[in-house]
Amino acid sequence: MREGRISIVVPAFNEAENLPLLKDRLTSALEGFGDVEILIVDDGSHDRSAQILRDFAAEDTRLHYVSLSRNFGHQSALKAGLDRASGACVITLDADLQHPPEHIAEMVESWRDGFDVVNMVRRDDPGTPAFKRVTSKLFYRFVNAISDFEIRPGTSDFRLLDRRVVDALLRLEERTLFLRGTLLWLGFQQCYIAYDPGTRAHGTVKYNFRRMISLALDGITSSSTRPLRFSTYLGAVMAGLGMTYAGYALLLKIFAGAPVSGWASLLVGIMTFGGVQLLMLGIMGEYLGKVLVEVKGRPSYIVREQSEPGAAAKIKSPVAALQARLSNSRM
Repeated sequence: MREGRISIVVPAFNEAENLPLLKDRLTSALEGFGDVEILIVDDGSHDRSAQILRDFAAEDTRLHYVSLSRNFGHQSALKAGLDRASGACVITLDADLQHPPEHIAEMVESWRDGFDVVNMVRRDDPGTPAFKRVTSKLFYRFVNAISDFEIRPGTSDFRLLDRRVVDALLRLEERTLFLRGTLLWLGFQQCYIAYDPGTRAHGTVKYNFRRMISLALDGITSSSTRPLRFSTYLGAVMAGLGMTYAGYALLLKIFAGAPVSGWASLLVGIMTFGGVQLLMLGIMGEYLGKVLVEVKGRPSYIVREQSEPGAAAKIKSPVAALQARLSNSRM
């Protein structure tokens, strides 16, 4: 049976009101587990999240935090937490309490039974706004239609990862991460557990329609080249239609003695072919943008401040560390 430290990684953005509730529920859910660490990543919040996390770290030696220099996004915040998690297994969940911490025991039990990845699958909630349900379904259908792996609808970043999976994930050098697709590419023994989503106590949903579209594009372009192949096929089809229409016009001229008349057909043809060309350029632009990000080699995130592992009451700031080194060099 697998044993060892259990790490909890929680990305948080402007969740000051939810953090005390999260801490209480995590503490209650982790009772009975011996070696535990909780790592909360403040993804450049504009509220009091950073100060609240400092207070938490001073009170509880099991709780550590990382404050990023700005909002780098949910996936980058998860990466920052995974980089620092030291557990034999790592559980990731959101800070808005829609991922109920009470399922941690069930997840750990599945891990001890031999599964390397335990994915939590959200059951449909009739109380969820219709817009959220529709956009979520469209997201999964869109991603699955043109990606190399099928992501089960309802999955999110509420999951447990074995240490081997975390190490394999961290060996990847990608800057743009889409963990749901990347974990399917990695393989390992995976299982799925259904859960009822919790209710957000405070604040608003961070994933609006624009962010969902951005996440979908990142997921597709990070894990599949099918859109590029699709653009090739579409270009071939449109070229074939164009040549067919040209042949029709030529035959009409030869046998009927009259050219094809009408501005409507000409305008439709120009707009159709122009739209297809712009679509292809957009697809290539998405991939070219990803290449630019990878070539520049910038880190996925920048840390502004963090608590020291093993000594939660101490604060480690990059600026303070630089000042200390300069002071020591003058002595």
